[in-house]
Amino acid sequence: MTIITYSEIETRQEGEKLGRKLKPGSVVALYGGLGAGKTTFTQGLASGLGIYMDVTSPTFTIVNEYHGEIPLFHFDMYRLESENELFDIGWDDYLHRGGVCVVEWSEKVEAAFPLDTIKVILENQGGNRRRIDITMNDEG
Repeated sequence: MTIITYSEIETRQEGEKLGRKLKPGSVVALYGGLGAGKTTFTQGLASGLGIYMDVTSPTFTIVNEYHGEIPLFHFDMYRLESENELFDIGWDDYLHRGGVCVVEWSEKVEAAFPLDTIKVILENQGGNRRRIDITMNDEG
């Protein structure tokens, strides 16, 4: 599914729509360069899960946890070099804690994802316009 948004609000709304569909154990892999809207999309996703806290990028902490009926584990892999480092911080444990894992800079750790990972590619098309491609993989 491809969506075009024209503002941060619309990008958040698309994240919220996806968030409402997620279940405990879901993994959402986000792809896109700096300024593509990954954190904005994640803010909406958190709202869709019923989490109304200030969601920020975990660039320096690797993972931020947000508690709600379904917890959100928000990862940023920008500073990691490989999947091994992801496993070192307890990736397997996060997958089994009954929350949703959202991963920014997913291209760095793709081999760690389950088969049913949802892939979201965000592309800045100038100004506030974003192209969002969402692929739901039901093989898992």
